[in-house]
Amino acid sequence: MDRVVTPPGVIAVWSIPDVGLKKDLLSMAEMTLKEIGVLSCVVVFCYWNSLYCGFVFDDVSAILDNKDLHPATPIKKLFQNDFWGTPMSEERSHKSYRPLTVLTFRLNYMFSELNAVSYHLLNLLLHAVVCIVFLKVCKLFLDNRTSLVAALLFAVHPIHTEAVTGVVGRAELLSSIFLLAAFLSYTKSKGPDNSIVWTPIAAAVFLVAVATLCKEQGITVVGICCVYEVFIAQGYTLPVLWDTTVQILLGKGSIPYSLLQTLLKLVVLMFSTLLLVVIRVQVIQSQLPVFTRFDNPAAVSTTPARQLTFNYLLPVNAWLLLNPSELCCDWTMGTIPLVESFLDVRNLATLLFYSLMGSLVIYSVRYSGDSSKTVLMGLCLMVLPFIPASNLFFPVGFVVAERVLYVPSMGFCILVAHGWKKLSNKSSRLRKLSWIFLALVLFSHAVKTFHRNWDWESEYTLFMSALKVNKNNAKLWNNVGHALENEKNYANALKFFKQATRVQPDDIGAHMNVGRTYKNLNRSKEAEESYLIAKSLMPQVIPGKRYAARVAPNHLNVYINLANLIRANESRLEEADQLYRQAISMRPDFKQAYISRGELLLKMNKPLEAKEAYLKALELDGMNADLWYNLAIVYIELKDPNEALRNFNQALELNRRHKLALFNSALLMQESGNPKLRPEAKKRLLSYVEEEPHDANGYFNLGMLAMDEKKDLEAEKWMKKAIQLQHGFRSALFNLALLYSQTARELDALPVLEELLRYYPDHIKGLILKGDILMNQKKDTKGAKKCFEKILEMDPNNVQGKHNLCVVYFEERDLLKAERCLVETLALAPQEEYIQRHLSIVRSKIMALKAAGHAASPAGGQSLPTEQENEAKGKKKKTPFEKLKDEKDIPKMNAPTTQKNKDHIKTKSQHEKNSDKEVKQKSTKEIKDIENKRVAALKRLEEMERILSGE
Repeated sequence: MDRVVTPPGVIAVWSIPDVGLKKDLLSMAEMTLKEIGVLSCVVVFCYWNSLYCGFVFDDVSAILDNKDLHPATPIKKLFQNDFWGTPMSEERSHKSYRPLTVLTFRLNYMFSELNAVSYHLLNLLLHAVVCIVFLKVCKLFLDNRTSLVAALLFAVHPIHTEAVTGVVGRAELLSSIFLLAAFLSYTKSKGPDNSIVWTPIAAAVFLVAVATLCKEQGITVVGICCVYEVFIAQGYTLPVLWDTTVQILLGKGSIPYSLLQTLLKLVVLMFSTLLLVVIRVQVIQSQLPVFTRFDNPAAVSTTPARQLTFNYLLPVNAWLLLNPSELCCDWTMGTIPLVESFLDVRNLATLLFYSLMGSLVIYSVRYSGDSSKTVLMGLCLMVLPFIPASNLFFPVGFVVAERVLYVPSMGFCILVAHGWKKLSNKSSRLRKLSWIFLALVLFSHAVKTFHRNWDWESEYTLFMSALKVNKNNAKLWNNVGHALENEKNYANALKFFKQATRVQPDDIGAHMNVGRTYKNLNRSKEAEESYLIAKSLMPQVIPGKRYAARVAPNHLNVYINLANLIRANESRLEEADQLYRQAISMRPDFKQAYISRGELLLKMNKPLEAKEAYLKALELDGMNADLWYNLAIVYIELKDPNEALRNFNQALELNRRHKLALFNSALLMQESGNPKLRPEAKKRLLSYVEEEPHDANGYFNLGMLAMDEKKDLEAEKWMKKAIQLQHGFRSALFNLALLYSQTARELDALPVLEELLRYYPDHIKGLILKGDILMNQKKDTKGAKKCFEKILEMDPNNVQGKHNLCVVYFEERDLLKAERCLVETLALAPQEEYIQRHLSIVRSKIMALKAAGHAASPAGGQSLPTEQENEAKGKKKKTPFEKLKDEKDIPKMNAPTTQKNKDHIKTKSQHEKNSDKEVKQKSTKEIKDIENKRVAALKRLEEMERILSGE
């Protein structure tokens, strides 16, 4: 370095005999395995219980509801959607672009799907890595012992619980790793004789980009590198820079070579940063996210309340770092009241904060000692990464968020460790006190962190812990209510929702929650009143202003909820449709409004309009499997099974485990009667029962499919499984009995029918089948007669039951009664030719008996020839029913029809029900015609069962 042009003071920096900065900053201090082991053990001790926590708070949106985690979603979608899975192009997007973080979630999902343990374990490991890398950074400015102290303080700090135990905090962890790695890489950019080494700079720029793709604050490391380059690597101080600048401007000296080198490196860094910023702006399409006054009240406040409040938040965050005793997962809404006046006493805290920070900044840039440089780097790590979340330059969607203090706490820990070192070097007494104080802080922070982890065990424990700290946040009362609501504890949930409306009377969401809970409690009138209150709080339309920019998208659900409530009343369907259309007019991209309206239009028997609604929703979200499923339902209503099946298949392409699509597409294939589709139908039903192993309907339909394929043993197995899972399963019991009767196992069918009739004593077809078996197999005429008489008690006009009772009378040799019975039956079904023939046969028999001098009734004292008489005449003994068969066109008992009714399929949002329907009675010829035309439909359900609800 040229001594003539090098500013004075640069050499002085390196001449200070201090342990810290006397080391060559270009070579990293080595870490020992002991230090790494100590840090790792401390992290595990503090956070091992986080493995028992679930997905809570923001985890629900980022993990459970985020389709970008699913293998069916193309990887490119991760780079097109925000952190929550919403397309960046949509106005409702939060514009939080963190694709690499989402990619790690996707890897978790690949290995363990939604097992929360693996997600928490990875967070724990990442926090340990951050602590180790942070220790490496500390060794650039602190001695080994002090560096370890700073790293330990960072490892146990309770403020990190939200970032480590909350799964979404992984964005902080990943960004921190690459942020620190970028800084460490940049520190190697100074070569011998102050030359520039470009490879570390290129690596640093790449790592900055990676850190930014994990979380936006990663870009702030560029500022840290700039400060490091000027004040640490080159050793400048503010007075030296000032004097050098003045001399250059006055023409008394040339620009020092070291300064030129510094400027060149800074230009490269700033250009790279500008490029990243431009790309980031393009990604969000030059739009800032839309936040409401509930998310960040100060952001929509007027001057000076906005500026005073945002500046007051700085000491609030600093206090959380200094005293993390009262932590809260949500600081929005009314948690921190607005600072609306200069006379507010809280402004003193702001002034004190700025005074302290200003003093530290002046000290760090004015003096050239090791201590000042350590303070400067601590301030950089604490201040610069916090700027994007400070609300000072642009609004964010929160007031205070503990997880954004993850990186700033690094600078705080460096300052505390440096102060501890200074204190411990004063005297032996202070040294002892400083060690005692350090031990107490580390122990108390570790215990606090461990205890705080349990708050994140469930949403209920998390929000209840928050209410202990802050009772003025309506969102917390709402969230406790949601947690109770998820447990079906609606009565207690209602109390918390009502308290939310008292804390924040203009909270639209709170009134919506009250309405929804009233609905769950079947108190429709109160529910409607609450929804109307919420609707009245919606912002009014202002000409020339976009409505969507002034309302939270979820608040528009008040129209959906109100419409869903009133459409239960058939007379108010048009009113409900008007509400859906109103929501769509306010926000044309409101997907849920199209979906709900499509369901309503189906209910109103307007399938074509429903189709248009679903197609519009698919334009907004073509990757939504539920939408393709519902569109398939529309095509079923439009009698277009081929198009319906195509849409079912599309739903399954997007979500191969879509249970309703698996089940109903299999039924549709079965109903098609195409034998080629049966293997795929069976495959889908098997996939369905894997997803829903306790749903008897899946096994039942596998049984019906096996019956269609004449696989009787397999059909029997599936039917028995269905009955085992759902005792009294009506259709399964009847069809199992029918299967037995068709395979010459009538006696096996009898106990099944007994069970069926025990649950459903009015099951007419079961009674008919039982009567048939009793008559033909058990020779129990009395038992059969009771069955048919019971049918007629329930349905006097049942032709099949009445005809079979006539046969019983014939078997009892009461021909006159049989004649009267057949006459009555013929009156019920005069078009049935077989009844007329049977009546003629009975009358001929009566006339023949009269001609032979026998009575036509047992009461007449004579009867048909007995079996003994026939035997005496050399005739083989025959059963009464065999005798009937010997007669040409003798009336025979009609067995129950074996047709299965088609299963009705409803949209996803409705309760899928099957209503009981009887198959219309047909003549023998008509039945045979049907059997010839539709072989696959021989065993249709004799009634409709609940298919999807499992009832």
